[in-house]
Amino acid sequence: MIIFTKLKYKNFLSSGNKFTTIELNRSSSTLIVGGNGSGKSTILDAMSFALFGKPHRNINKPQLVNTINNKECIVEIEFTIGKSDFRVKRGIKPSLFEIWKDDSMMNQSSHAKEYQKILEQNIVKLNHKSFHQIVVLGSSSFIPFMQLPAQHRRDVIEDLLDINIFSKMNSIVKDRNTVLRDQLKDIDYNLKFTKEKIDLQRKYIREIGALNQESAKNITLKIQQYRDQIAEMQLANFENTTTIEGLQDGLSEKLNKMHDKKTSLSQYQHQFKSLINTLVKDTKFYEDNTHCPTCDQDIAETVRNTKLKESTTKAKELQSAIDQAGEQMTKIADTIHVLDLRAKDVRDRNAEILANNKSIAMLQRQMDDSDTEMTQLSGKTSDTAKANNDLVELIETRDTYTEQRLTYNEDYSYNTVMNEMLRDTGIKTKVIKEYLPIINKLVNQYLQTLDFFVHFNLDEAFVETIRSRHRDSFSYDSFSEGEKQRIDLALLFAWRQIAKMKNSVATNLLVLDETFDSSLDHDGVENLMKILNTLDSDTNVFVISHKGEILDGRFKDKIEFSKQKNFSTAVINSVQDD
Repeated sequence: MIIFTKLKYKNFLSSGNKFTTIELNRSSSTLIVGGNGSGKSTILDAMSFALFGKPHRNINKPQLVNTINNKECIVEIEFTIGKSDFRVKRGIKPSLFEIWKDDSMMNQSSHAKEYQKILEQNIVKLNHKSFHQIVVLGSSSFIPFMQLPAQHRRDVIEDLLDINIFSKMNSIVKDRNTVLRDQLKDIDYNLKFTKEKIDLQRKYIREIGALNQESAKNITLKIQQYRDQIAEMQLANFENTTTIEGLQDGLSEKLNKMHDKKTSLSQYQHQFKSLINTLVKDTKFYEDNTHCPTCDQDIAETVRNTKLKESTTKAKELQSAIDQAGEQMTKIADTIHVLDLRAKDVRDRNAEILANNKSIAMLQRQMDDSDTEMTQLSGKTSDTAKANNDLVELIETRDTYTEQRLTYNEDYSYNTVMNEMLRDTGIKTKVIKEYLPIINKLVNQYLQTLDFFVHFNLDEAFVETIRSRHRDSFSYDSFSEGEKQRIDLALLFAWRQIAKMKNSVATNLLVLDETFDSSLDHDGVENLMKILNTLDSDTNVFVISHKGEILDGRFKDKIEFSKQKNFSTAVINSVQDD
């Protein structure tokens, strides 16, 4: 968990040459008030600039420097993670960017962008977007989660769930696969070139060999037969592989689907049979009884007849449903049988491929043995001996390339599998699926606390569905500003809960910028205060507002900003005792 402890800045926006210091963990709740332009929201800009090098609001970097002093703009933020204390210091005129850990400055040898990556990815584990979804809810320059495009929504949730590592791993795997593809191309070229040289060398040896021509001819014929057999088996393997790809297409998914349907139908049959048994009992009761043992009243004949007729009709309907389910199960069983046959065909073809590969390896060894025979047969003259030595070297080179190709191909296949696992539709989607019900539950709980009784659901594509009590469907944009704000608040608190579960991005800091000043009515204000008052004791809430008269006395600390001689000043007052 990140515990932000202190923020200080000078010559930043409207602040002067004297540091403005804000103790971020001094109080569980702090109200920040002041007139327009007094510097209230400067706190947000300073925090954002210190952590990410850019302000909260849409302000150009040169405009952050106080226009009167026009130099020595400095922002520092201090925080604790575990047992380590951190301090980030940034400056403009002169430019400055330092990260301190336990009073020692971290290595600045890397480029500024890489230095920032270290801060975001290795230390705070938050980026600019995620920080402003977990820590800040504001009325200006803030883009609520619901107004983000789908990819940016996904980025926020991936940050929250700490699964960005899979994207980084996937990028590494992709880069590795690119290298492997290039290496395989080089090996294939070298292998082809070496095989061509081997063929030429063998032709040369045959031409200069003066002795044992018949034996040489027989050996050559044998080698060709080996080649033909290898080519035939390789063709068979290719055909089998192509067929397997077609047979395997959706096979496992279809089998699982059929088995699931079979199970469901079996359950339905069991349920229907149970209902029929109940109806039989009811029928027997009305057949055997004209007097109710419970209420001690006579059962009217019309009632008995009606009940008996209803039971008989329902029993027939249920029996019909059972029969239909049985027919469906028979069809499904037939389909499963067909799919099992396809699966057996796949297994048989894979076994044939394996057997062929063993045979190819054996034939290749026999070819090598024949190559050796040919070398020995033709090695009587100096020219022949040299030619044979050259051929052996070429064969060794070819075998080396072949082994390398097998190794690289195995690595490539492994990396391809890893790539499938690490892409967005793999492990990350599985993790997100597990957390989506939790996220939706938390959002709906907070919406109820805010007296907004709708059902909010975020799907795997990060598209919202919002239904009223009457099951009418709405989009986020169809609501009023006040209703939108309630949704934004519910999401903010839900993100903080999720962050706390994951711990890696949890933080003590929560800033509400003019949230009470915008679209919340009186009930909305009270409900929001209810949530704030029930937050964990390690949460430090800062509320920036123009409406101090409404919120006075409801927060433990109060910071009043004002302008004096064109510079912002802050006065901290303790309102309540912690």
